[in-house]
Amino acid sequence: MSNQTASRHEPTLSERADALEHEMIAELDRRVVKSVIYTSGDRDPTQAIPPPPGTGPFMMGDDPRLQKMPSKPTLIDFFKYRFGPANHVLQSATHALKAGQNEKIVLACLLHDISVAGFIRGDHGYWGAQMIAPYVDEEVSWAIQYHQALRFFADESVGYGYPDAYLRYFGKDYEPEPYIQRDYEYARNHKWYMSSRSITLHDIYSFDPNAVVSLDDFVDIIGRNFRQPKEGLGFDGSPSAHIWRAMIWPTKFL
Repeated sequence: MSNQTASRHEPTLSERADALEHEMIAELDRRVVKSVIYTSGDRDPTQAIPPPPGTGPFMMGDDPRLQKMPSKPTLIDFFKYRFGPANHVLQSATHALKAGQNEKIVLACLLHDISVAGFIRGDHGYWGAQMIAPYVDEEVSWAIQYHQALRFFADESVGYGYPDAYLRYFGKDYEPEPYIQRDYEYARNHKWYMSSRSITLHDIYSFDPNAVVSLDDFVDIIGRNFRQPKEGLGFDGSPSAHIWRAMIWPTKFL
């Protein structure tokens, strides 16, 4: 083997994926620039963003690589066209329903991870609560917000132990950040503590890849407990409308 061959750089899987993505974008008649938060870690966010491939105008509407959303999208439309596989939250909600939980708790279980499914992972409980707050009973959004903290703390009195999965995910020495500990202390003394704790109780049973679940089972519960705006999610001027629009048009330049 020559020195030239030995020193040849073999692209990593990430580099090959980036190259394929650039090739796909170059075929569009619009240029796509990813938001900084989507690339931080893969690149230094304090450095200039590399110029996107292509020579056309920047993307400012529907991305043809994505399924087109209806003009007045509903929550169910987001489950169909923008959220990732929903098996986990459907199992969680199904488990809550079979346990006899009221509809508000079932809805909270159904929606508790939608930020992960369609928007952002970090602090997903807080983001998810903000997304749905204008459209649900306050108890539902509160429960989703504080499940972010409660999941890291066992409560054996109600049957919740620290998940074994978290030991694998985060390591045995992981300690939640001070703001998580603060919110746990606040939530554990709140009147809606068990509403939020119930999300964690039904969360831990919700990872069976063979379970058969369907969003159809929750259409009526959504209809009774989620205030769908007539203008469509993202277009009603609510405090969280911009989050829903960001999921409709995730590659919009400005």
